[in-house]
Amino acid sequence: MTRPRIALVAFSLDILGGQGVQARALVAELRRDGHEVTFIPFNPPVPRLLRWARRYRYVRTLLNQALYLPSLRRLRDADVVHVFSASYWSFVLATTPAILAARRLGKRIVLHYHSGEADDHLARWGYWVHPWLRRVDEIVVPSDYLRRVFAGHGYRVRVIRNVVDTSCFRYRERASLRARLLSTRNLEPHYRVDNTLEAFALLRGQHPEATLTVAGCGSEEGRLRRLAESLGVGGIWFAGRVEPAAMADLHDQADVFVNSSVVDNQPVSVLEAFAAGLPVVSTDTGDIAAMVRDGETGLLVPPGDPVALTKAVTGLLDDPDRARLLARRARREVEQYTWVAVREAWAAVYAGRPA
Repeated sequence: MTRPRIALVAFSLDILGGQGVQARALVAELRRDGHEVTFIPFNPPVPRLLRWARRYRYVRTLLNQALYLPSLRRLRDADVVHVFSASYWSFVLATTPAILAARRLGKRIVLHYHSGEADDHLARWGYWVHPWLRRVDEIVVPSDYLRRVFAGHGYRVRVIRNVVDTSCFRYRERASLRARLLSTRNLEPHYRVDNTLEAFALLRGQHPEATLTVAGCGSEEGRLRRLAESLGVGGIWFAGRVEPAAMADLHDQADVFVNSSVVDNQPVSVLEAFAAGLPVVSTDTGDIAAMVRDGETGLLVPPGDPVALTKAVTGLLDDPDRARLLARRARREVEQYTWVAVREAWAAVYAGRPA
């Protein structure tokens, strides 16, 4: 059977985030399965002589479009165009041109939508989103949460879970659970890392030896560093940008994973924590409640409540047997998010077969 040639259009890991990690994982697995895959980044490499433009917001956008739009000519050699999508201006500037180019070339188009902001995006962006959604052959989302959102706006979608390569992480049961916390969300407003910092400050009052590693970068970095300093508790380390290859070591050095996001979908960071054997304490936004089932595969707390987050972490530290049980169940859960579990679903999408 001839395998379809696939063009995958998404952010590269030059912008470190869940979409880039997912895109890289899918490209690698598809190629291992024998597919011919062309990767076309939304954010092409910038020539050295023009890198100064990255310092200026609008100039940076214009330069990126000048490099990205011509690269869409490479779609002509594909049978299927697999386009990742976020919301708002990212949809307009990155996703829409790929859909338009693929449609003009007569290609099968698969839109792979990831954003936890989908409901607001679909409700308020009207002409900027709906005409383009109607031009794709199939919409794929990673969660039942997004399926319900799209159904509320009149779209039928297919659910295929995100993928994590569990072989990249060393599962380890924590025989003695120490107060070594890890956050791996980028430093953007909707991840509310400030709540994680405030919860950690409360935790230090009970566990003076506690540490918190904050891995990630983003627009909130300066404010968050100032907040950490103002809390005056010590024990906080900002690791900055951490490449995917180094993430396993970071997890291995930690004992509890914490997440405070207020807008989310199906975060790969939580799946990576599962794979590494870290008990997870998280808010219940987006699809997280389906992943981190409270009291079964992790602990859930209300968004915007650092006190509740602190109490949940303290509860795990006081009951390490329970923490290990949660981590064991979570490790079994993560098998549903491996390539083996979703391979046939993607094959059906590319071939245009029903779910």
